[in-house]
Amino acid sequence: MRCALALTVLVAGWGIFDTAGLAAFAARQVKIVLVSRGWFVMLTASVMLLVAIWLSVSPYGRIKLGRDDEKPEFSTASWLTMMFAAGMGVGLLFYAAAEPVTHYLFLSREMEPRRAAFLALTLTDFHWGLHAWAIYGITGLVIAYFGFRRETPQLISAPVQQVFGVRRWTRGVGWVVDLLSIYAIAIGLAGSVAMGVFQVQDGIAALFGFSPSGLALPLGVFAVLVLAYLFPLTVDLGRGMAVLSNTALVIAIALLVFSLLAGPTHFLMNTIVASIGDYAAKVIPHGFQTYAFFDEPVAEWFQGWTLNYMVWWLAWAPFVGVFIARISRGRTIREFLVGVLLAPTAFSILWFGVFGGLAFYKGAAAQLDPAVVSNNINQTTFLLLDTLPFSRLTTAATIVAAFLFIVTSVVSAAYVLAMFSTGGDQTPPVRVKLTWGVILGLLGLAMILSDSVAAVREIIAMSAGPFVFIVLLLMVCLLKALKEEKPGRTR
Repeated sequence: MRCALALTVLVAGWGIFDTAGLAAFAARQVKIVLVSRGWFVMLTASVMLLVAIWLSVSPYGRIKLGRDDEKPEFSTASWLTMMFAAGMGVGLLFYAAAEPVTHYLFLSREMEPRRAAFLALTLTDFHWGLHAWAIYGITGLVIAYFGFRRETPQLISAPVQQVFGVRRWTRGVGWVVDLLSIYAIAIGLAGSVAMGVFQVQDGIAALFGFSPSGLALPLGVFAVLVLAYLFPLTVDLGRGMAVLSNTALVIAIALLVFSLLAGPTHFLMNTIVASIGDYAAKVIPHGFQTYAFFDEPVAEWFQGWTLNYMVWWLAWAPFVGVFIARISRGRTIREFLVGVLLAPTAFSILWFGVFGGLAFYKGAAAQLDPAVVSNNINQTTFLLLDTLPFSRLTTAATIVAAFLFIVTSVVSAAYVLAMFSTGGDQTPPVRVKLTWGVILGLLGLAMILSDSVAAVREIIAMSAGPFVFIVLLLMVCLLKALKEEKPGRTR
């Protein structure tokens, strides 16, 4: 895919030499997409969730992703941690308290503060919950089903030619699909690298007590990051990824448990239980909410958060979906979808219930100024940890976890891109993986130079515009292929 390689290098060069120009172009394009096709994005995400739920409880759920006698390659614990680290990772650390507080500041203008805080948590859970993982899950299921059951190459385009035959139009569509998938993966991953570097930078500043200024520190963090992810690209995927993702997730869980026990435990548990009920009651209806009858500030907030997230998950779908597919051979469709949908969603609700609830509690006690998210959203998590005991230790742990999550994501993305570049080879050559590692580094550098979280989010969203149509095509291919199955039939 030389065209894909050239396109990503072109964007990287544009971002490095004209960062402001790339950011402005992305902002204009994303605004057009979110205003004109926002309803379609929400409808697509909701349909994908409903299809995922139906497949998980239908007779098709018994179908193996592979031959009927195959066993899973990875243990369930390693499978879940690798999947979670690739799909969310550093984003949870970055937005742990910042997102609920940001929603609260907006909502409290229109409603009573306690109600605003509760709704802020529900909206955060919605952004990181079932809809996000349905996008990942359906994409991954399509690739796993066709790759392991129908033995096609693990390319995004493969299901199209498998279902509709090798024709001129399917070859053309397939080429475009693979090109846009590679582009979306590279841009989406680079954006997360930039956000992770921003957080690590502010964590180091908080740990050593100075105010970061200029690009020297983030560029230093970025240089260490590049050196850190190059070695895992030279070893086996299972060995490299399992160690990194397990370590990062153990640190994240330790932070979660410590914050729950060191904070107002009874208040946080009440918050979590209430969040579960409110999310369960509203998750499906809210997926169809487009705020059509609200004023401009609400529309802009909806576009900047809910729509931006859905587009963000779509940008990551080819990367996370293909990676989840790669590690899911031997599992049934039901096992795959239940694991992909429920485990990460449950963890996200716990995560935001603890850190979001803690931020509201400390804010009410005048120990944390909610306005911090307006001044520097990157510092919010560290300022919150500073209100708890052993803040230097927890800050250091957060920095390490964020760093490992970034490395995990880059290693996963470089593997997927190398696999695409070699026609779906599940063991791509090391040199190809290293090549993509360098390109992802250049793209990440371009976004770091923007020095703006908002600009990074818009550049990520720009890459996902066309993929909203691709995921629907993939879903149609899967449903057409499943009609030919007899659940339980041996292959």
